[in-house]
Amino acid sequence: MTTTRRQFLTHSMLASAASVLPITDGKAARARTVPPLIADLEHRTFRFFWERANPKNGLMPDRWPSPSFASIAATGFALTAYLIGAERGWITRAQARARTLATLRFFDTAPMGEATTGITGYRGLFYHFLDVETGLRFQNTELSTVDTAWLHMGMACAQGWFGANNAEEHEIRSTAQRILDRAEWDWVQQDSTGRLGISMGWHPEQGFIARNWDGYNEGMAVYLLAFGSQAHPVKDGAYQAWTAPYPKYWRGSGPTRHLAFAPAFGHQWGPMWIDYRGIRDATMREAGFDYFENCRRAAYAQRAYAIANPMGWAGYGANIWGLTACDGPGDVTLPYQWRTARFSGYSARGPLGEPDGFDDGTLAPTAALSFLPFAPEICLPATQALHRRYGAHIYGQYGFIDSFNPSFRAAGQPLERGTVIPGLGWVDSDYLGIDQGPILGMIANYRDGMIWQATRKAPNLVRGLRRAGFKGGWLGR
Repeated sequence: MTTTRRQFLTHSMLASAASVLPITDGKAARARTVPPLIADLEHRTFRFFWERANPKNGLMPDRWPSPSFASIAATGFALTAYLIGAERGWITRAQARARTLATLRFFDTAPMGEATTGITGYRGLFYHFLDVETGLRFQNTELSTVDTAWLHMGMACAQGWFGANNAEEHEIRSTAQRILDRAEWDWVQQDSTGRLGISMGWHPEQGFIARNWDGYNEGMAVYLLAFGSQAHPVKDGAYQAWTAPYPKYWRGSGPTRHLAFAPAFGHQWGPMWIDYRGIRDATMREAGFDYFENCRRAAYAQRAYAIANPMGWAGYGANIWGLTACDGPGDVTLPYQWRTARFSGYSARGPLGEPDGFDDGTLAPTAALSFLPFAPEICLPATQALHRRYGAHIYGQYGFIDSFNPSFRAAGQPLERGTVIPGLGWVDSDYLGIDQGPILGMIANYRDGMIWQATRKAPNLVRGLRRAGFKGGWLGR
């Protein structure tokens, strides 16, 4: 997500509570049997993508049931969802193949150019939001590097999973490769002033977004794909530009020390597709653990923050936790306990005291659930507690709705969306593709690691990891 979407807010720094974590080797078990609730959630969440994507072009709406444009990031999650559906037997391999081909063929032939309208992308990159039916740029949205990366990750996953020796699966692999290599990552590496970082995006009306991707956040995937391109790779030094601000991101000490980023999705989206177990870049070799372990520690930090609950929000606790980018009740200021509290609509949320921390009492089920492969011992109880306590209002046709806020109970206030339920608080009315996707994908990785196994076979991603300096584990030396 780019600066036009994230809406990060700066708050005073508060130290989140630390918890003592057990030492693990960062490895997940294979072929797990999941509790009935998790199995039901996995199936419902898959159906969201299967039933709501446009079957003609594969474009996935950003949200539902509200009327919505398509999100290219959600489309990347949808491409991954089809593979999970075929693995579980909810659709046939032929059905998954047909929907994947429809998506790839659309992006392979979509109109590209400098024009402000009538196009889908430019220089191999794609606009953040598209019209669901026409696939053309929606309003003045940006050409997004990170959202292109999420779309590409879905394509790379399909490329690795569809390995059969037949014409259609050959087409999937070759078309995915062509689309991945068409992206001109070297063009968005804005180094005219000596900076080797990659811009967050570009508008035909204003040019490049001034901010580059750097520091520890979701942008790592952009660099790995940009390094791995066979046709338009970025120059050496890009990864050093990305990691240069890392010293500002460390939090905790000893077994709680980790690279922090307040919204949970920064620890979840890239790691949903990238198997970080046992592989380390220069930073993590020095730290003595891998990014998989870093994600586990981030999960515990989120839970510890909810237990400490420095803002005094309703509902927070050992099994009710999870802050990320999600819907909220709206931009409203109201009296709350001993203070005046500011609530927000869609925003990135996370523990105060961590980079980009913001907390208005809004909880998102995806935040806790999408840590599942890293810390099942705290994520499974959180899932059960969310369903048991709030399930009548937040669990429905496609699993958990996007978010809810037990502290926002003022009826009659203007809402961005959702409703206030007496005795419970504000509850969202929508499912979001970018929050449903990690739930589904991380359940799959927890069960059998299928997404990680598929992307290990994606040549651009493997090449990008090695060029970024990752070694060990399944990558080798």
